[in-house]
Amino acid sequence: MRDLEHLFKQNREWAESISQAQPGFFSQLSEQQAPEYLWIGCADSRVPANEIVGLLPGELFVHRNVANLVIHTDFNCLSVIEYAVSVLKVRHIIVCGHYGCGGVRTAFGGNRLGLIDNWLRHIRDLQERHRSELDAIADEEQRIDRLCELNVIAGVRHVSQTTMVESAWREGRGLVVHGWIYSLKDGLIRDLKVDVANQAAADALQGITN
Repeated sequence: MRDLEHLFKQNREWAESISQAQPGFFSQLSEQQAPEYLWIGCADSRVPANEIVGLLPGELFVHRNVANLVIHTDFNCLSVIEYAVSVLKVRHIIVCGHYGCGGVRTAFGGNRLGLIDNWLRHIRDLQERHRSELDAIADEEQRIDRLCELNVIAGVRHVSQTTMVESAWREGRGLVVHGWIYSLKDGLIRDLKVDVANQAAADALQGITN
């Protein structure tokens, strides 16, 4: 525990700074959470969801996994989406990847690491489906970056296909799914211009990726 004492110290300092800036913040926060956004992102430690969009605790509901995948058999992710949509009533679901993603790079190179290879199989399948487009890009780093983008677009489509999101649209809820990508090199988010607000828009994504 002594090796981690600095983390407790930093936590106390952080809590004190928040309390000084916004008296009563934590007592109010403990009563409820009412975020407008669900963030589905990568588990990479260099991509802290709240910080890069400048939101405080309570303002962003977050799910993270290796390579920000949205898979229809991942009940962890699906449970988060259901809670966000059905209970928290979020208005926006953001799938955010990042350039230089280690998971995407591993899948692209066909490297074998063990159990995680089964998880990354979804990216390898995506790579195969877009082989012609990716092979047409001369620079390997740019090919990997494009695969990172395609992975986000696939995630947006998969979120849009969940029963929870489809039900929200049928009920007339103003719910929008977005695809973004973050750059570690400059700290900026790029909008991939993939915004799905209804079933028709979700169906149109079928022609882009699977």
